[in-house]
Amino acid sequence: MSSGEHNLAVLLATMKPTLDPEVYVFINTQQPLSSLPLETIKPQLIVQEAEGTTIVTTEAIAAAHSFEEVVFPCRKISLTIHSSLEAVGLIAAITNRLKDYSISTNVVSGFFHDHIYVPAGRADDAMLVLERISVEANKSSE
Repeated sequence: MSSGEHNLAVLLATMKPTLDPEVYVFINTQQPLSSLPLETIKPQLIVQEAEGTTIVTTEAIAAAHSFEEVVFPCRKISLTIHSSLEAVGLIAAITNRLKDYSISTNVVSGFFHDHIYVPAGRADDAMLVLERISVEANKSSE
C-alpha cells in the first residue's frame, strides 16, 4: 500500500488547491527523448506514446525552443494534500464538478500530489469550484 491519504471525504475537505502562475502548453515531438535538451525544456510532464512524445512545459520555454505545434495553453492547479496513488474517487469528484462548469481538465498524479491542468482563461473559475468542493466536504463532515 502506498503512503498518503485514502479517505475521499478527508481528501476533498483538505485538498487546498494552489494555482501555479505560469502558463503551460502541451507539445508533441517525434524526436527521441534522449535527444531532447530536457535540462532547458524543464518538462512538468513527459508521456511517451506510439505517435510521439508529449511534453508539458511553460509557454515561454516552448517558444524559446521553437516548438511549432503547441496546444492547450493552461494553468496548473496542485492539490496540496498528500493523496495516495491508490485513493479512489478524488479525481472523479473533481473532474465531474469541473465538467458541470464546462471546464476541461488534464490530470496527472504525482507521488505526493494531484495536478490539474485547466484552460488558462478558466483557471480562476476552476479554483473557485475546487474551493467550493472543499467547503462542502468540510460541512458534510461536521
